[in-house]
Amino acid sequence: MEQIWEKAREIGRLVAQSQEYKALKRANETLANDRDTVAGINRLSALQETIGQALQQGQEPDEAERDEFERLAGSVQAAPNYQAFESARANFDRLMMRIDEEIAKGIEAGEQSRIILA
Repeated sequence: MEQIWEKAREIGRLVAQSQEYKALKRANETLANDRDTVAGINRLSALQETIGQALQQGQEPDEAERDEFERLAGSVQAAPNYQAFESARANFDRLMMRIDEEIAKGIEAGEQSRIILA
């Protein structure tokens, strides 16, 4: 089992050195320093929770809160730092999906192998 953990740590080290990870980290730091956008994201989260609770209770969410949510969502999504973060996150997610695919191929090859390692 230790060999698996060693390989996983090695993959983690390589991922940390990838351009996708570095870009995501930079975009995250830039977004975190954008106070207006972060405030908008935090308010969106609070509104989402309030609206979600109302819906779970079978109530119609407050119209003012719905309007504020829609306005804020548009504003946050239009923010350049948020767009850069989402783009970097999508690229990183694609990298991780590719890694998962390669692991799946390795598992498939391992299942077909007649050599048993103890």
